[in-house]
Amino acid sequence: MIPIPLVVLVMGGWCAIYLADTLLKVRARAPPPLGSHLEDPGAQASDSLKTSYEEWLTSYGLSISPFHIRWQTPVFNRLFYDWGRWKPRLLYQWFNLGMVFGIIAMFSSILLLGKTLIQTLSQMLTEVPSAQNDRMLQVVVPGVNLPVSQLTYFFTAILISGVIHEIGHGVAAIREQVRFNGFGIFIFIVYPGAFVDLFTTHLQLISPVQQLRIFCAGVWHNFVLGVLSLVALFMLPVILFPLYYTGVGALVLDVTEDSPANGPRGLFVGDLVTQLQDCSVHKVEDWNSCLGIISQEPQIGYCISSTTLQQLSFPARVYKRLDGTVECCSNNSLTDVCFSYSNNVDTHLYACLPARKTIEANQVCRSNADCQKDFISSLCVIPSLENQTRLIRVKHSPQIDMLFVGHPLHLQYTVSLSSFIPRFNFLSIDLPVVIETFFKYLISLSGALAVINAVPCFALDGQWMLNSFLEATLSSLIIDKQNRDLLGFLILLAGSTLLAANVALGLWMVTAR
Repeated sequence: MIPIPLVVLVMGGWCAIYLADTLLKVRARAPPPLGSHLEDPGAQASDSLKTSYEEWLTSYGLSISPFHIRWQTPVFNRLFYDWGRWKPRLLYQWFNLGMVFGIIAMFSSILLLGKTLIQTLSQMLTEVPSAQNDRMLQVVVPGVNLPVSQLTYFFTAILISGVIHEIGHGVAAIREQVRFNGFGIFIFIVYPGAFVDLFTTHLQLISPVQQLRIFCAGVWHNFVLGVLSLVALFMLPVILFPLYYTGVGALVLDVTEDSPANGPRGLFVGDLVTQLQDCSVHKVEDWNSCLGIISQEPQIGYCISSTTLQQLSFPARVYKRLDGTVECCSNNSLTDVCFSYSNNVDTHLYACLPARKTIEANQVCRSNADCQKDFISSLCVIPSLENQTRLIRVKHSPQIDMLFVGHPLHLQYTVSLSSFIPRFNFLSIDLPVVIETFFKYLISLSGALAVINAVPCFALDGQWMLNSFLEATLSSLIIDKQNRDLLGFLILLAGSTLLAANVALGLWMVTAR
């Protein structure tokens, strides 16, 4: 569900803005009676305030409507004209590529939305939560499925993606000799965006192919931005190499207060994790993959000599838990763990052993065969834990090994790590993660903006792309323009319905379930 305080804050803020705008634009007093020659000082003050306010809005290019604030300026016009007139032949080829990409994206977006809709309906019918992660397109609602801590990345990436999108339209329009009136930024509810103001008459006079170059330029620039961000993300270790090095472990950035890894024998900010059980950790991806492997495979054991086993074990009552697993230690013990083992006579033996003494400096094993070395009689003792629970040894310098008992996902979700280790003490350990996270948002949101705008849907770029495409390709096949317009309308209606269905069901999946 959407948090009620968030809804109240957004609605209350917009109501206050719109109310203040309305009051400043409306005269505070009624006009004087007909035939009266007396001037009301209050009315004059009200008119003066109204005029000053409207002049202020006009001078700054501001306009306010319900849930929408818009700012437009001609300040960047010269810059846009410089870009649009730079190397005309190169720009011609550039926007030709964009036109081809836009046409492919327009039809591909229909297939993608159709696949997403089928996945959503399938998830609704089967009620499998994990299927949500398989969808390429998801509705994002700040404060619901987008953490508040990530809002800065989200809104910044949306704004940059929108600006790059509109720069594409503006530069392409100037390249095609369409007058450029101005550039602006808007906020709709909580989402920022950008726009360009083009002279409509010029736009209508140019050929359909020229129009296509302009209309496809936005999604083309979003695609290029996503690709460049992806390249920068992969090259980040090289870019940051003079300041940070990688490949030696995962650096702990944060441990939540409720994390099982939080405590005097747990993980600390600045620790370098190098191993989970027998799984080496060289970067954050290794940490995640190791935890995935540990959660899926059976609990591993540890080699211990028969003599040490006899010395460490002590008599304890053995009983079965509700899930069928065996416990042989006191529930109040924080240091002892029940281990199972087998010898040549019995296959199911249990011993309550001090966990740290049993595990430290001992190699891991799957069976007794893994422990037969140097003719020393050794056994493989395996922790007897509840289903899905694992005993994990975490090597993290400079501290002693952490012994974690619980579900591996608890470690994955409550510990933040980085693959980048600072070369100098004055460097922030968080900076590489900030850059990495921003690039990931830029890739995701710029790509999503390209896909959504390419959909042949009313009021999106796809509408104008489709109309120009039909005029450029079907003019000789469908002579009557009304028939071409009817075909375009039917395609737009289908695309709009498909997009609306995805958004509506996506919102319901996010907020109502």
